[in-house]
Amino acid sequence: MSHSPNIAATPAQAMNERLRRTARHLLHNPMTLAGLVVILLLVLAALCAPLVAPQDPLAQDLLSALRPPSAQHWFGTDEYGRDVFSRVVYGARTTLYIVGLVAAVVGPVGLAVGTVSGYFGGALDNVFMRITDIFMSFPSLVLALAFVAALGPGLEHAVIAIALTSWPPIARLARAETRSLRHSDFVAAVKLQGASPARILVHHIAPLCISSVVVRLTMNMAAVILTAAGLGFLGLGAQPPLPEWGAMISAGRRYMMECWWLVAMPGAAIMLVSLAFNLLGDGLRDVFDPRS
Repeated sequence: MSHSPNIAATPAQAMNERLRRTARHLLHNPMTLAGLVVILLLVLAALCAPLVAPQDPLAQDLLSALRPPSAQHWFGTDEYGRDVFSRVVYGARTTLYIVGLVAAVVGPVGLAVGTVSGYFGGALDNVFMRITDIFMSFPSLVLALAFVAALGPGLEHAVIAIALTSWPPIARLARAETRSLRHSDFVAAVKLQGASPARILVHHIAPLCISSVVVRLTMNMAAVILTAAGLGFLGLGAQPPLPEWGAMISAGRRYMMECWWLVAMPGAAIMLVSLAFNLLGDGLRDVFDPRS
């Protein structure tokens, strides 16, 4: 006796299939897997910084100032004798804090603006998109500098400034996907059932845009990290003595010719984590692309 196949998969089955496909892709794509491993190590270092860092990142020892890398100080010491490796590890906390807050703000805001604009169109779409164009017409670092100059230096103000400059690409992506979905058959069927525009957006259109938004957010995190490091380098982000990679480069540039490790170590951390987010974003794009 033959069994008929289960044609209609449940949402749970569809999610399990998506997770299995993602896991298969990660296992067969070493570059994406490398990016994921680096990001997981960043999270682990941030969460377990007191266990990973051999010394207090704020403890000063002027007798050990500007020591090169050694068995005692893996990344050397800075001008105050602080252990550079410990400060890089604790700097991962600052980076993760910025990335997490920016993603938590930019994702929902960009998704909301893009779906509302794309679904209703007309004057509302023109207003939202012209505001978006204004934000996108300036380089993100320049615009972030303007916001921080208005708000004042500080880590929280830097997060606000970066978030204000990072939502427009997400909004435009969500708008484009919404415009391609709003005239589809399933949306027409939901309308015939009496669903309100708010319900259609929240329960039917927005969930279909989330995968693209996640991919774009992941790829944008490299730009977020570089912008945060730029603000820290200029003294407008995290304030001393808080360890932050951009601020560490700024402080070490005076000794760069003789003490290369002061700039090289935090700079390598910025480059490695930014590259990891780009690799992970490329991999997620391949997973979520229905044509792949």
